[in-house]
Amino acid sequence: MITRCYLEITNVCNLSCVFCPKTERAKHTLTLDEFDALTSQLEGKVKFLYFHLMGEPFLHPLLPQFVLMARHKGFVPIITTNGTLLSWRADLLDALPHKIQISLHSHEGNAKENLAGYVDEVMAFSLEAAHRGCIVVLRLWNEGGHNRQNDDILNLLALHVPRPWTERHDGWRLADNLYIENDNMFEWPDLQHATYDEQEVFCYALRNQIGVLVDGTVVPCCLDHNGDIALGNLFRQSLADILASPRARALYDGFTSHNAVEPLCQRCGYSAVSKRFRK
Repeated sequence: MITRCYLEITNVCNLSCVFCPKTERAKHTLTLDEFDALTSQLEGKVKFLYFHLMGEPFLHPLLPQFVLMARHKGFVPIITTNGTLLSWRADLLDALPHKIQISLHSHEGNAKENLAGYVDEVMAFSLEAAHRGCIVVLRLWNEGGHNRQNDDILNLLALHVPRPWTERHDGWRLADNLYIENDNMFEWPDLQHATYDEQEVFCYALRNQIGVLVDGTVVPCCLDHNGDIALGNLFRQSLADILASPRARALYDGFTSHNAVEPLCQRCGYSAVSKRFRK
């Protein structure tokens, strides 16, 4: 079983973060029938279903229904969001996923004003969601760049949940089901970038994660924002057939030998710079 699948329910976003690579693909939002078809292909083969690759999931009008459908099919649903639409989606509080990850660094990444108002809205939703049993992770994935507001954000969070917080290896626990997570800013892979000079590279792509774009295209991971490594299409093929294709097997076997065979993987800053996936 694959641990994580990043299912892109829309590739439309309401922001334009400076650290986001965007996508050149045609804009689309999954219909109910399309979501049902794709999740039926993934059913029994994936544990955690992330409603995100590119795009902002909270823009999707059927998001609560998708969460309930995913649970019914045996998935553990997880949502990543920029947090700007939380006050507009009270309907999701009645159909909460297992976890919501809120990218607080998106505020500075868009040069937005009224940071206090943004944090107030995030915390109003987060505290209620956490109270109802949803795990809420407030992300500050911007160490090394676009992080000048981090201290201000932490101080504003403390107005809602006073310090001291319980320190963790990657941040803090603020309360039951409510966490802050820190991580380094990274460069998204892009075919226009130079390759990284790495002698050995390893990644869990196709081992415990895949991505499915909004048009059904299967990609190896959540960072293939343009579908450069298109392995097949779930609207026309089974997942087993896609993962058994020559290109998929070559990528998998390459990482087994600590070798990035795909040009996009050779330009991946997430793995190369952070060395997250060294074995």
